[in-house]
Amino acid sequence: MRKLDRREFVQMGLAAGSILALGNTPDVVARVLGKRETRNKVIILGCDGMDPHLTDVFMKMGRLPHFETLARQGAFRPLRTSTPPQSPVAWSNFITGMNPGGHGIFDFIHRNPENYLPFLSTSLTKPSTKTIKIGDYVFPMSGGGVELLRKGEAFWQILERHDIPATLYKMPSNYPPAPTKQRTVSGMGTPDILGGYGTFSYYTTQHTVLMENMDGGAVFDVSVVRGKVEAKLFGPPNPFKNEKQDTFIDFTVFVDPMNRVAKVRIQDHEFILREGEWSGWKQIHFPMIPTQSVGGICKFYLKQAHPEFKLYVSPVNIDPGNPALPISTPESYAKELNAKFGPFYTKGLPADTKALDHGIFDDGDFLTQDDSVLEEDRAIFDYELGRFDSGLLFYYFSSTDQRQHMFWRCIDKDHPAYDPLLAQKYGNAIENIYAEMDGFLAKVLSKADKDTLIIVMSDHGFTPFHRAFNLNTWLKESGYMKLISERLRDAVYLQNTDWSRTRAYAIGLNGLYVNVRGREGRGIVEPGVDKESLVREIAQKLEAVTDPLTGQQVITKAYVASDVYQGLYVKEAPDILVGYNRGYRSSWSTPLGKVPMNVLENNMEKWSGDHCMDPDVIPGILFTNGKVNADFPSLCDLTASILQVFGIEKPAGMVGKNVLQFPA
Repeated sequence: MRKLDRREFVQMGLAAGSILALGNTPDVVARVLGKRETRNKVIILGCDGMDPHLTDVFMKMGRLPHFETLARQGAFRPLRTSTPPQSPVAWSNFITGMNPGGHGIFDFIHRNPENYLPFLSTSLTKPSTKTIKIGDYVFPMSGGGVELLRKGEAFWQILERHDIPATLYKMPSNYPPAPTKQRTVSGMGTPDILGGYGTFSYYTTQHTVLMENMDGGAVFDVSVVRGKVEAKLFGPPNPFKNEKQDTFIDFTVFVDPMNRVAKVRIQDHEFILREGEWSGWKQIHFPMIPTQSVGGICKFYLKQAHPEFKLYVSPVNIDPGNPALPISTPESYAKELNAKFGPFYTKGLPADTKALDHGIFDDGDFLTQDDSVLEEDRAIFDYELGRFDSGLLFYYFSSTDQRQHMFWRCIDKDHPAYDPLLAQKYGNAIENIYAEMDGFLAKVLSKADKDTLIIVMSDHGFTPFHRAFNLNTWLKESGYMKLISERLRDAVYLQNTDWSRTRAYAIGLNGLYVNVRGREGRGIVEPGVDKESLVREIAQKLEAVTDPLTGQQVITKAYVASDVYQGLYVKEAPDILVGYNRGYRSSWSTPLGKVPMNVLENNMEKWSGDHCMDPDVIPGILFTNGKVNADFPSLCDLTASILQVFGIEKPAGMVGKNVLQFPA
């Protein structure tokens, strides 16, 4: 998912300043020398995006022997995902055991109904409520901070109430971390230091233009003068300045005129890179005021020394050794890992898919960078698995998701972006990352005893993304949306919309809203019968859309939110959740609120596989050594089942049911 502009995210955040018994299950928890210890234990591997069909194919090829072992010991099932099947929604289902109507996360992107503007769905930065101005500086006095928008209680908070320990590494949809004494590190949704999903910096003598409709990076034209490149690395806006100007660090690169090497000097770091070489993590500090700076970590990659100079700098991650924003509970946990392993990726999705899509990375560059993510994952995983002896351990892997997004074009000859030469070279990228997960599972199988429940799960599966559907264009052509000017179709965030004549609009990857009077800032559709009738009408028409190029149904199901959601927050949901058919997805213009000329277009990007479709098209996976008493369990069922392993009945509001029997 591409980052929306939230330049003030960090600016405001940086400026802010008894155990229950287990009833009738006395043998589940025992105390040994004052240490909490559970007889039953649970180890969960969260492999984002692992697909049941591909998993079955790779098992039959012999690439996943330990998955085969686990399936023989217990079960292998497709796992029903969320509606819509987007990662922040799906993981929130798993975290809370509720559907979006209960936890309030409906998409990567939500909208403010008063002004129609989008915002990232899982967290909100609040400004200080009281400030004082001294000269050119503004100082926060009270209030402010970052708020987790996901509602409901996380399952590890429930475990904590029952004195059951848990460790959760890189749990998605949990930034900032939900309050707990359990050890947690936040995952997907954790921003870089600029406050978004990740903005790389690219310095080059070769004029480079980034792709339209995509952000996530900044290109800086530089010159090599007498063997030197002078440049700036930009940081977050200065929260203490009236002008809110960006912070920056000057740095210098000395380019060897004869050899393909360069020396980088930035703050107190000086290091040499050969062409094609990555640096380790570099801790840097952006000055704010004489007594205040914001620290972060980044990596440098010398793509080319000459004849053209090309230097990539990773998004500046929150420094786990000195976090400027909350990324762990307790705060000391991230620092503990940093002290033992050194700095590590903290940005929610660390693989730089944007650099690959923009052409800054080639496929090999991307795999090298994501391999470094996997090596960090491996080191910390071995550490946590080695010391795990009680309660629950959850460990998350993003590489399965990210590599399927970027390399599906190499396994699908029907994809518009298929290249046989690249397929020959990189066609095993997805298969290999599944095999890597098999290696992690092997370690779990060797660690687990008879009292350990093993679960391998994914939040959703994967499918090709061949054709992009411009939902706002369809709404316009169908008469539900009106524009101010035909010449301003590229206006972002629906700013070219004539709200006085618009009855419906789209924001996000799967969400469609009716422009309701009294709910939207300039709504015109009457609530009640008129709104309900319009929702049903649009849903029916969407399901009838066919692709003139292929003759296929584009949208297999348009879900009406009031039909599929339960809970306190149903009224905040999009009115319709668009369930795309296999091979189809919303365009990148749709979440940006643009209205291109064509309803359908080929997807020629490297981002070639996806999952933001009809949930029935892309279930996730469930492997376990327990017995599964359901043919098609859901993410919410899994949550209730985990609690039951520890003798805890699911709380009110949780919609899942226990589907696991352990021991089998």
